[in-house]
Amino acid sequence: MLTTVLPLSAPQAASAADDAGKRGITWGPCEEEPTVECGTLAVPIDWSKPRGATVKLALARRKATDPSARIGSLLTNPGGPGNSGVNDILRPSGFSEDVQRRFDIVSFDPRGVARSGSTTCTASVYNEMPYPVMNSQADYDKWVAFDAKLHADCRKQTGPLYDHLDSVNVARDMDAIRAALGEDKLTSYGVSYGTLAQQMYAEMYPNRIRAMVLDSNMDHSLNVKGFQVTEAATVQDSFEEFVAWCERDTDCVLHGRDVKALWKRLLEKADRGELYWPGFTDRPVSAHNLLWLGVVLNEAPAWRQEAKVLLALDGGPVPDDMGNPPGNGPVNGEFAELPTAILCQDWNLSLRDYAEYADVMRASNAVAPDLRYNPMPMGDMPLCQGHQVPVNNPQHRLRYRGSTPLLVGTSMHDPDTPYEWSANVARQLGPRARLLTYEGWGHGIYGMTQCTTEAMDDYLISLTVPARGARCPAEEPQG
Repeated sequence: MLTTVLPLSAPQAASAADDAGKRGITWGPCEEEPTVECGTLAVPIDWSKPRGATVKLALARRKATDPSARIGSLLTNPGGPGNSGVNDILRPSGFSEDVQRRFDIVSFDPRGVARSGSTTCTASVYNEMPYPVMNSQADYDKWVAFDAKLHADCRKQTGPLYDHLDSVNVARDMDAIRAALGEDKLTSYGVSYGTLAQQMYAEMYPNRIRAMVLDSNMDHSLNVKGFQVTEAATVQDSFEEFVAWCERDTDCVLHGRDVKALWKRLLEKADRGELYWPGFTDRPVSAHNLLWLGVVLNEAPAWRQEAKVLLALDGGPVPDDMGNPPGNGPVNGEFAELPTAILCQDWNLSLRDYAEYADVMRASNAVAPDLRYNPMPMGDMPLCQGHQVPVNNPQHRLRYRGSTPLLVGTSMHDPDTPYEWSANVARQLGPRARLLTYEGWGHGIYGMTQCTTEAMDDYLISLTVPARGARCPAEEPQG
């Protein structure tokens, strides 16, 4: 289903957000953590109908530890899509003591996520999901038919909100939160998928920004092939960095061994259906799910753990913290969540047929000889076939016309959001954007090193932007 939503003009959007913000937030102690405040804010489900039905956004706040030094509120945007900002606030803060001293740190569950009207589907329908890798036109046709059934079910279970989950709507929600917090201008930090809503905010409300940190960015200008191929290249790069670390560091339990040969052996075993996660002998690990190790264990990065896990899968000792198999098994219970519906409304990932899919896969394989492709977006893409979800926010180049400097940060070796994505975002945002490069590894550079943290803190607190071309040196991961 394709729909065209006529956007509100800039004055209309600003007025609608202010009106929603006037409803206010009633704060009270969170049930899970009484030292944190929780609240809700009602916003329109459809922002083109600002007086229509509403959804209650769930929020959480840690107040500034030094009220006399307080600057205002810092709104954080969680990644995903599908991550809970409320859960982030309930955990001990990852921000520096200086930021915690000067800001009320606020986050929210974006619309369609967790406590904010989560995208709900019937588990029995969800569990019919085909294998995420297609090998024929029949596989493609099977996915199109399944998507029609799944999205119809999810739309029925979720209600009208299901067609209004994109990041433009989230940006409008952000402005309503800003107004409800009593802030004239927004101070925000976003990471990973959360940067997309920030980018949309910068386009729509360029004069309502005090400071904005965009950490490890999405590049919303890429077509489906460019999106998947750059993702494949970056996960391959992170794997290469892991292999290089194993070669130079005796703390790697695979030091002195041919890591790439071991990895190839595991993949081939998974292809044959013969690879099992220790302790789960009734559930083979597919090659697609094995690839997830190349993503999640390179995000911190957790190289020591990655080496131990690969050795265990190859018949070596099993570490105590081996954890559960990667990937998703069948959902137990009555309902399942589908945050991928958010991605499908932000990106036109629909393909004409299997031939186009195969072309994208071949190009991904070519730049990722060991990892093949990035399982996160490649596994999500089949769920966006057949135009079953409205692409409300299709890809486009960014247009920022504000005067406030924006800080864009990234690492050189990120398995999730390639370095070139953040570099492209900085170029698209124009001369007011500054790119801060961490020359090391991992996803999300705030808190990664003292250099990256201090640069972002100086900007958030004092509005001091780094020099053009600023770089922070790599520091060997300790975890």
